[in-house]
Amino acid sequence: MKYTIVLHILGTILKYLGLLMLISALVGYYYSRLDPSEAPSVMVFIYSGIITSAVGLILEYRNQGSENPKKRESFAIVAFSWLAAAVFGSLPFLLSGFSPVNALFESMSGFTTTGATIMTDIESHSKALLFWRCFIQWVGGMGIIMLFIAILPNLGVAGRQMFRAEAPGPTEDKLKPRLKGTAKILWMVYIAISVIEFIVLKVAGMNVYDAVTHTFTTMACGGFSPKSDSIAAFGSPLIEGIIIVFMFIAGANFALHYKLIYVDHKSLLKDSEFKFYGLIVAVASILVTLMLWNTGTFHSVLESFRYAIFHVLSILTGTGYATFDFNTWPDSCRMILFLLMFMGGCAGSTAGGIKVVRILLIIKYAYRELFKTLHPKLIRHIRLGDRVIPEEIINSIFSFMILYILVFMISTVILSLLGIDIISAASASIVTLANVGPGFDLVGPWSNFSTIPIIGKLVLIANMWVGRLEIFTVLVLLIPGFWKD
Repeated sequence: MKYTIVLHILGTILKYLGLLMLISALVGYYYSRLDPSEAPSVMVFIYSGIITSAVGLILEYRNQGSENPKKRESFAIVAFSWLAAAVFGSLPFLLSGFSPVNALFESMSGFTTTGATIMTDIESHSKALLFWRCFIQWVGGMGIIMLFIAILPNLGVAGRQMFRAEAPGPTEDKLKPRLKGTAKILWMVYIAISVIEFIVLKVAGMNVYDAVTHTFTTMACGGFSPKSDSIAAFGSPLIEGIIIVFMFIAGANFALHYKLIYVDHKSLLKDSEFKFYGLIVAVASILVTLMLWNTGTFHSVLESFRYAIFHVLSILTGTGYATFDFNTWPDSCRMILFLLMFMGGCAGSTAGGIKVVRILLIIKYAYRELFKTLHPKLIRHIRLGDRVIPEEIINSIFSFMILYILVFMISTVILSLLGIDIISAASASIVTLANVGPGFDLVGPWSNFSTIPIIGKLVLIANMWVGRLEIFTVLVLLIPGFWKD
């Protein structure tokens, strides 16, 4: 392990992260002219930015070298970049009066686009701080390493392993021969769709601040909102409809959005994962709608469908917005939402969870094995569209699934041992591991994670970190041989 390489790139990332904090300082300065109580937030972000950039500069210049990171260094860079971003990103929360653990929880939840919060009265905090927690979700949505591969020349060649360690999904989409070109395209698509959503939300009646912050957290499938009542605060079916559309878009592969515009206008309809993603949304929404209407939770089918499709997409993509307390829904509906928490969106999206492509490939594998019981000598490849999926990818998916369930079970048991009821413990574990946000009962959509004991919060912080980096990138650090030359 070449530690100087890891520390050098960590320093570069922290240097620029400190500069990003100045954006929130400018937001605080603007609103301080309208409300003097906002003034302290300006210095909070200036101090945080100075500290973060100073540490970054020290690490960068004390560990200079010309070597490119190998596989082990790449895994370490990705894992510790996200951890360092969360630690230093927590400074504004810490300087605003949060306890160290709560500050780290909120920051990690932001960068990993989880959306779980410990804030009890969201509107009481400064607009600059609420802007920061939404902004870091937007940055984390497309990926910290992906951002720096796109903008930094020294990561263009060595970024392949880092990209693979961070990318959501078992396979990568190569849009350009050079990785830097692919990263730039994905970020440009991400920015372009974000601009469109901002304009549409503004036209629909949101003010500029609300439109910007909700655009950040919708496109990132993050779910943080500067409103305690989330999207329900606006009471607008039109705004809900817009959010539904953009949650669906954000839950799909961003490489497909590029191909749809520039390569093949039928690329979405040809993509097996996207079609399966759409099928899951449609079936889950219809089932929840019928259950809500049949149990009299809502008076009409239309009203039932309005709340069903919003929360199905919100939970499936891991956005975590709420327009209704789904804790009060029938158990049959809650069970469907619980299953959706595991699934997540498409590979290459900003959504969390296992990813639709893994579930689709497991189904295809199971079908093949059942078919082979009738035809033992059959040789049949698993295909995804026109591509033959190598057996090593199938094996890695099963390894991923085993580790995913294992982490979920261990964290659930730990939370239960801390005195948390099993429903709250299980839902808190999966919504942090799958980067969803709200769960059930104690951590429901109208509640928060503030009542979780400190040890429990640390477990959930680890869940968010492990889940965002798709298990392997973090857990490989636990292998003793990883640290040996």
